[in-house]
Amino acid sequence: MTRAQDEFSALRSYAVARSLFAPTTLLRAIEKLGFVQADPIRAPARAQDLTLRHRVKNYRAGDLERHYAQLPIEEDFFVNYGFLPRATQALMHPREGTRPWSKSRWAQAHEVLAFVRDKGVVHPRDVDAEFQHGKSRNWFGGTSNASTQLLDGMHYRGLLRIASRQGGIRLYSARPAPRHTPDPTQAMDALVDVIVQKYAPLPQRSLSELIGRLRSAAPQWAGERAAAWARAKARLASTCINGTVWYWPSNERPASPQYAAHECVRLLAPFDPVVWDRRRFEMLWGWAYRFEAYTPAAKRVRGYYALPLLWRDQVIGWGNLSAAAGELHAELGYVTGKAPRSAVFRQGLDEELERLRVFLLQR
Repeated sequence: MTRAQDEFSALRSYAVARSLFAPTTLLRAIEKLGFVQADPIRAPARAQDLTLRHRVKNYRAGDLERHYAQLPIEEDFFVNYGFLPRATQALMHPREGTRPWSKSRWAQAHEVLAFVRDKGVVHPRDVDAEFQHGKSRNWFGGTSNASTQLLDGMHYRGLLRIASRQGGIRLYSARPAPRHTPDPTQAMDALVDVIVQKYAPLPQRSLSELIGRLRSAAPQWAGERAAAWARAKARLASTCINGTVWYWPSNERPASPQYAAHECVRLLAPFDPVVWDRRRFEMLWGWAYRFEAYTPAAKRVRGYYALPLLWRDQVIGWGNLSAAAGELHAELGYVTGKAPRSAVFRQGLDEELERLRVFLLQR
């Protein structure tokens, strides 16, 4: 094996092991991840729950929603929408909108904010009933309640926070005004560090694109991204393998024995940090994984919500799962067309399916 092959093999094991750390508490897992991407599809559970089940002791589907109100975390937009510690959210606020609001829109927002402060916590239908804002066109071409869109905009701008959810619907409360405005340079560097902590090791192009996404996380500092990228390249550890530069935190060493592969089988969420970056996925595992929930059924290759199947430090296939009447049903596929001929793999797969059954059905 060449030196480059050795480095790449170590990088792959590192990518898996550093993200799939030993299970801990819910709050500590979110803090270690830095950010947990959310998705509403349940097939068989929401992405945030599928991500956290590997990293939180005795986690059950829905635990994040059940415990959210008691934890110092927030729902907000980062490089995607999800959950993050309040200290990280504070780095992005006070946040401007990506598009300026008119005076009349701000007047509506202030009226709604006064209403929310008076009520404490509100459901979108309460706002709609009080103000009767009517319908408006949404970003994907359909129509939705104008009040819902206004609440979304107020939440994005930091006027409101998500207090909890009811049947999956966001309930809003007023967000306290920020105590101070972060220093742009320090805040942008800290946000870049959250990205790196979540997704490292990152190919240069992927890291550049993720820093570009901070345009939505902190639009008021969009002009700071190029300088933040330059500073990141200077302070992060890196290596070049076969023409690709990879970056990771400077205090970590990919070749360390602590990142050795474990004899473990896991079914990962489509948005799990191990597999989220599709460019990195293809580089590390040599095949293309695509999220096909929004692909027409006739054109799907692996399934509506195929979960990448990890064995040791290799993603070798995928699984489509469903749960009903106390039973878990799994349809598995493999890149090579067949499962590994290994008793250790079969035992690991049985254990993973049992963990999923408990996660989904024993709450």
